[in-house]
Amino acid sequence: MKVEWQLTEGAWPVRGTFRIARGARTVAETLQLEIRCGEHAGRAECVPYKRYGESRESSASEIESALSNFGRLPTRMEIQTAMSAGAARNAVDCALWDLESKMTGRPVWQIAGLLAPQPVTTAFTLSVASPDEMAEKARSVAQWPLLKLKLDGMDDVARVRAVRQARQDARLIVDANEAWPEDQVAALAMELAGLGVDVIEQPLPASDDMSLPQLSGIDICADESIHGLSSLDKLNPHYTMINIKLDKTGGLTEALQLARTAQTRGLRLMVGCMLGSSLAMAPALLLAQMAQIVDLDGPLLLEQDYSPSLLFKPPLVYPPQFELWG
Repeated sequence: MKVEWQLTEGAWPVRGTFRIARGARTVAETLQLEIRCGEHAGRAECVPYKRYGESRESSASEIESALSNFGRLPTRMEIQTAMSAGAARNAVDCALWDLESKMTGRPVWQIAGLLAPQPVTTAFTLSVASPDEMAEKARSVAQWPLLKLKLDGMDDVARVRAVRQARQDARLIVDANEAWPEDQVAALAMELAGLGVDVIEQPLPASDDMSLPQLSGIDICADESIHGLSSLDKLNPHYTMINIKLDKTGGLTEALQLARTAQTRGLRLMVGCMLGSSLAMAPALLLAQMAQIVDLDGPLLLEQDYSPSLLFKPPLVYPPQFELWG
């Protein structure tokens, strides 16, 4: 049966400006893939990330090359070896899951041998801003009980303190995006633990990973330091949690393997995302069923979304409908 595919660039305007330690964005640039086989089509969206040496152009080229080389519909297992972990493979892997679902009429969770997904609480992300601005934003999203604060290594304690004062009720996690100086990690962690922060995400650059000290009273979560299964063995043992993102693992297939392996090693799980639409988030909702923290609020930070979209009813995000994905 003839197999065709189409790549489409997405440009999703951000609500205001999304700022992290590495810079700011006003547009989320994505790449959407449709793989068509007969009357059925599987779709997925990936977010190529400059931090990992990716662009939409390089990811599109990788996808075109891989699919052209097969000359037929590849299996997901074949894709795991033909492509490296990253955004490009994520698009192909998740599109193949969706295509199989559409061809068989069975939901992906059933094909994967998982339990039917349920709604989960997602974090709402506050981008880097002044303490007063972050506090005001925290008050404006009072319907979201789990807040993720982006930090940049400057005035971070003041930012967290302001948000805590504004939202005594909220559960807080913070993400330094590799911005903290090595000699300040322990002191900052102690202060933030005192402010009721539950998790600190990626305080040090991944290149300095082994310098991470052992900390108590607070979870330390790896993000930039964890990609797929191969990076798990190299992870600093002082991490107590990992942030699994499909654009890092190269799709749902390896993400599920990584999650199960990490659990056997006593690691807690966060399921996160890049800044993308509901189509990018949808496959991660299956993985989210295994996680202690879910951070799949990407569409909430955009001015518009893919249609059909995920349903968000604070504080929950609901699994995708069949028309969206899987």
